[in-house]
Amino acid sequence: MDTTVSIRRLSALFQSLLLVIAAAGLSYAQNAAREIDFAHDVVPILKEHCVECHGGHRHEGDFSINTRDSIMEAGTIEPGDAYASHLIELVTSQDAEVRMPKEKPPLAEAATNTLRDWINAGVPWEPGFTFAPQDYEPPLRPRRPELPPAVDGRNNPVDRILDAFHAKSGTKPAAPLDDAAFLRRAYLDVIGLLPPPERLHAFLASDGPAKREQLVDELLADKQAYTEHWFTLWNDLLRNDYQGTGYIEGGRKHISAWLYRGLFQNMPFDQFVRELISPTAESDGFIYGITWRGNVNASQRREVQFAQNVSQVFLGINMKCASCHDSFIDRWTLAETYGLAAVCADEPLEMYRCDKPTGKTAQAAWMFPELGQIDPKAPRQERLRQLAELVTHRENGRLTRTIVNRLWHRLMGRGIVHPVDAMQTKPWNADLLDYLAEYLVDNAYDLKSVIYLIVTSQTYQSQSVALDEQPIGPDYIYTGPIAKRMTAEQFVDALWQITGAGPHEPHDKVAAFLKAAQPVDRKTYRASLVASDLLMRSLGRPNREQVVTDRPDVLTTLQALDLSNNPNLADTLLRGASEVMKRSPSGDATAIVDWVYESALSRLPTADERLIALELLGSSPTPERVEDLLWVVIMLPEFQIIR
Repeated sequence: MDTTVSIRRLSALFQSLLLVIAAAGLSYAQNAAREIDFAHDVVPILKEHCVECHGGHRHEGDFSINTRDSIMEAGTIEPGDAYASHLIELVTSQDAEVRMPKEKPPLAEAATNTLRDWINAGVPWEPGFTFAPQDYEPPLRPRRPELPPAVDGRNNPVDRILDAFHAKSGTKPAAPLDDAAFLRRAYLDVIGLLPPPERLHAFLASDGPAKREQLVDELLADKQAYTEHWFTLWNDLLRNDYQGTGYIEGGRKHISAWLYRGLFQNMPFDQFVRELISPTAESDGFIYGITWRGNVNASQRREVQFAQNVSQVFLGINMKCASCHDSFIDRWTLAETYGLAAVCADEPLEMYRCDKPTGKTAQAAWMFPELGQIDPKAPRQERLRQLAELVTHRENGRLTRTIVNRLWHRLMGRGIVHPVDAMQTKPWNADLLDYLAEYLVDNAYDLKSVIYLIVTSQTYQSQSVALDEQPIGPDYIYTGPIAKRMTAEQFVDALWQITGAGPHEPHDKVAAFLKAAQPVDRKTYRASLVASDLLMRSLGRPNREQVVTDRPDVLTTLQALDLSNNPNLADTLLRGASEVMKRSPSGDATAIVDWVYESALSRLPTADERLIALELLGSSPTPERVEDLLWVVIMLPEFQIIR
């Protein structure tokens, strides 16, 4: 192998590695012909023309449109290619014996074009939506399940519940993780960083029986690292750090200082929620939403954004469809959305249906009156206080179930209820969900206590399983943790850790409070604290003009291109290569290779990997050759996926 291999010559290798990532359970996203609103554009067409014969309990021709999965299984649609989709052939056929729907007029051209655009957009589907009869209504009030007996000394409550689940379902627990794999997963999941090689060595050398529990304690006690990792999740959920188009100065207020302090001090979750719904001056940016430029749909008024965001983030309820009309996709109504919106209104709030005024004025109300109700005549601040108390009411099991479900999803790769914003969906294990929710309350709403419980379980400490696709609802049977892609922030932080080439200045919106909160001078900052760049955006960091609860786990064409030739990435690797070389003052190539592998993958290279890497570096490593080695390693699926 030529040891003068250049970045350009490695490009083909990088592209091949990206295809390996795709084969590991990821797929390339399709480019959308236009933005499709599934609930408003597609559902009405399917309801009018298809559900009668192919929805609910009727599956004529063995073709069901109840879920996206059932449509895909029928093979009538090629996502991203309407031209090759048999469904379009059926609805456009000139043969009345073939054309669908039968015994009805053919679809209008506009409806057919909408279906084409929907297919070309990759067949987007509202999370949790189904045309099947809905006979499940989640309980409102908390429930404390009885723990099954421990099996084989597995006494963690999570293990006890899932051991009983495995026995009942006829499945087996996944095989345990080795120490190195557990260390890497726990570091990335709990504080978002890679374990340093010296910590890896110490952990592997220890034979203490409680070393894994001690590690989790150590990670959770690192307030700064914990805060700056989970800052990403809460920025997404709370629409904080918004920088998208349509921003008007003064039309969106950051809550970064409040959020950082709340996470750093481990604020009890019920207090956290109350201070967001009935806010202080520091936390009121969440309920005020975004002021858009120009005229917008009534469903994007700030008051309606308030209803959408509070219900989605804290209750796992998607009220966006019910912001225009009674929902097509679940039981929520326009009146319920506007009732919640009116809680924060400064003046009488007229209801709009499909952007047309109804002449009706909304009255402030809460969707679950069995727990209490809002006084619509009370001043705005008092109404917000009342709502905050109702949302955090001890008998509102939806709040605690929603947040522990989000934590399980982040740590285990899939929610107990999935998707996480479809809490009307039946959980695959109600006892597990309810136990975690009550455990949170028993531990004074301490989110770290739930993280600790999950991460110290044998269930978490099991090898991950790969799914070709995410099954919906009752089709899912738990067999183990699911491998997860690094977030954009985790990828960039890992890159900066290895290269030592991180940024020296935080985002201007967080700089001032960081200096006050962290007076100790530090050399670099975490990705969650710096302004988003093209690389982070292409890797999935959102602009946060809307609530984001689950970033896409597919590898897009844009990401593939950026990972192979992004100038910021190339510059970071080139600058970092010189730092990496300092790990071996004598210039020993073997020491450099071993350090890179241990830093990136928490293991030494195999004999074959070491041989190839040494050929790449040559007898006299240079920054350019070390850069090539770094690029090859960070392109590995093993690096980019948390297994």
